[in-house]
Amino acid sequence: MDKQGMQLMPTTWRCGRFLFNFHQRKRPLVMGILNTTPDSFSDGGKFRTAKDALAQAELMITNGVDLIDIGGESTRPGAEPVSLQEELDRVLPVIEGLKDCGVPLSIDTYKAETMRQALRTGVDCVNDIWALRQEGAIDAVLEHANCGMVLMHMQRDPLTMQFNPEYQDVIAEVKQFLQERAELLQANGVERNRIAIDPGFGFGKSLEHNLHMLSQFQAFSTLGYPVLAGISRKSMIGKITGKDANDRVAPSIAAAITAADRGANIIRVHDVAETVDALKLWEAINTQT
Repeated sequence: MDKQGMQLMPTTWRCGRFLFNFHQRKRPLVMGILNTTPDSFSDGGKFRTAKDALAQAELMITNGVDLIDIGGESTRPGAEPVSLQEELDRVLPVIEGLKDCGVPLSIDTYKAETMRQALRTGVDCVNDIWALRQEGAIDAVLEHANCGMVLMHMQRDPLTMQFNPEYQDVIAEVKQFLQERAELLQANGVERNRIAIDPGFGFGKSLEHNLHMLSQFQAFSTLGYPVLAGISRKSMIGKITGKDANDRVAPSIAAAITAADRGANIIRVHDVAETVDALKLWEAINTQT
């Protein structure tokens, strides 16, 4: 902590084979979404085969992505869970094909065995909507001394999270949850610089909750961990614009820039090329003296 008792801002994030230095970088990391699912809310079915997923990953890399988040199970509101074997069959061939691509890989899962096998195959980070609360999840990440992790806040579960979510103070409650989860991991021996946090836009939050979190996004940075903003194409954007998920690119970029202005260190997106270009301009403007 600093002399005023506030948490210091993160300097580095250890993500498996890679180490990101936030003092050297001026703009947030862009995490590209690679769903190998038939039913994700925006790109479900587009990259179901390993061949299609690998081609999409190569395009992301060409367009300047900083890390790739691979998911084999949809966690959209109301989504039904899939079996462990089905998830593994979807993601492991993609990880195998990308493990030497030169870009960090993340596995978007809450299943401990998926984490374990993905880490063994070559991913650098675990991105978990349950913040490692499922049985065996903490043990799975403890088996890998350097893997990064993203802990997300979610109220209830994907099947019920959008049934009238309620908070007394959404920012205070989300911050408290994330701080407790991060401290638990550190008590289990995880180094602080491996942990990133995600307030979980759309995961058990109303439109008003989401907008309030985005407007006050800098509040999450005071915890002292890298903060991820995952807003790309989400229903909160559709409720405001009236646009279908595939027509939400421009407002998604607006949300990304807003999050960057308010301290986001990682921005998780579907539209890598557009977001990277927008953040390059944002960086150029913000480095002017």
